[in-house]
Amino acid sequence: MDGTVLIADDDRTIRIVLTQALTRAGCRVHATGSLAQLSKWVEEGRGDLVITDVMMPDGNGIDRIPAIRDARPDLPVIVISAQNTIVTAIRATEAEAFEYLPKPFDLPDLMAKANQALSRRPRKSDPLPDAAAPRPAADPAMPLIGHAPAMQSLFRMVARILNADLPVLIAGEPGVGKTTIARSFHDLSDRRDQGLAILTSADAGDEAISRAADKARGGTILIENPAGFDAAAQARLIGLIESLESGPDRALAPRIVATTGPDPQADVAAGRLRSDLYYRLAGVTVTVPPLRARVDDILPLAAHLLARAVTQGLPDRALGDDAAALLRVHAFPGNVRELENMMRRLALTASGPTITAAEMREALTQQGASRAAPLTVVPVPAPSSAAAEGAGPAPYQLGGGNGPLSDSVEAHLQRYFDLHGDSLPPPGLYDRILREIERPLLQVALDATGGNQLRCADLLGINRNTLRKKLTELNIEVTRRRKLM
Repeated sequence: MDGTVLIADDDRTIRIVLTQALTRAGCRVHATGSLAQLSKWVEEGRGDLVITDVMMPDGNGIDRIPAIRDARPDLPVIVISAQNTIVTAIRATEAEAFEYLPKPFDLPDLMAKANQALSRRPRKSDPLPDAAAPRPAADPAMPLIGHAPAMQSLFRMVARILNADLPVLIAGEPGVGKTTIARSFHDLSDRRDQGLAILTSADAGDEAISRAADKARGGTILIENPAGFDAAAQARLIGLIESLESGPDRALAPRIVATTGPDPQADVAAGRLRSDLYYRLAGVTVTVPPLRARVDDILPLAAHLLARAVTQGLPDRALGDDAAALLRVHAFPGNVRELENMMRRLALTASGPTITAAEMREALTQQGASRAAPLTVVPVPAPSSAAAEGAGPAPYQLGGGNGPLSDSVEAHLQRYFDLHGDSLPPPGLYDRILREIERPLLQVALDATGGNQLRCADLLGINRNTLRKKLTELNIEVTRRRKLM
């Protein structure tokens, strides 16, 4: 890799890491915590690549891209940001950033993108795009945040097709936020100043469809779950789309965005959705991942939803560390909608400003009582045969006799790998899994020993100093108490 890289980030650690990595790769590096200094370097003609953060003390890195492009049209810009929202991805795309990567980023991935940018041969004949139009701030009612790779992939897809004239079909499980994504295709697009009409199976008569077409003239028509429409209504939708595509007012035809279940082709095969309607709707299909495929987003989403509850008149609450640990491992079959309902209920019922582990445990129990029994771990009875003597402790087993705990862990890990399809999970899996197991183990053991670290270390079979080190690393608070007899 060869070239000069300009880095702008107010985080000194990131500047050091990137400087060392790029220098080892053969680049020359200039790093700063100021956008003003970055602009000065660009105007002086320095640099073959810019890597910039978004939120800086003296401005916004994305807002600075048009000026960089004016001064140096061939200078590529890679945007890195902790603002992991769909609006950030869209604005970076509109500003013609070479690449957008969320923090914490994968260093090898960033190095590969930097190599691509430095290796790119600029074409002088390429027309310069207009400066990006100003965007409204992210709507606090839209929980379109997420650092997980699945969500970042979704954000990039939305950004690329936001202003295309193709119809969009948004697929996903119930409660994942399909309607929110669908509305973003209107609210964040060039059509946002025109009308938005929503059609559901409850109101899909001739008059309703005609009103929707008139209301959404030049805007967007959102069709909620077309597979739930009866045959006559689906035929009317086909007629609507054909008239919009071939009518005299094609220039003002609204864009069609539809939501559907996780497998629309299965709906077609089962006869719930007409194939000719499906192909008219699926110009581009966007799949919204469930929460179990974006575990790292659960806590940021929960904090966002608690903050949103405050704007709706509910008390201001925050998650305690132990409550957050419990929430993060919940399966969330109800997805974002379930999480939102739970956060609203906790905002109302929590006894103080910080939601405790006991309050979270009760909320999770109430939420999941109708779906499945809670997970319990019990020792398997030791075999009575003399041959079993000296065999060591019995393996642990899930309550109900469902097999050893290791089987449950294996099933969980296999599901985690399956969710990534043909791709592998992000690097660092070994440490992440160990942390997931280690923290609750230490917390339960401390609770069982009344906070006595000596007894807890003995129970766990580790040195007391080792236990203290782990408690510090995991930020686990220890409270001594007497057990009530």
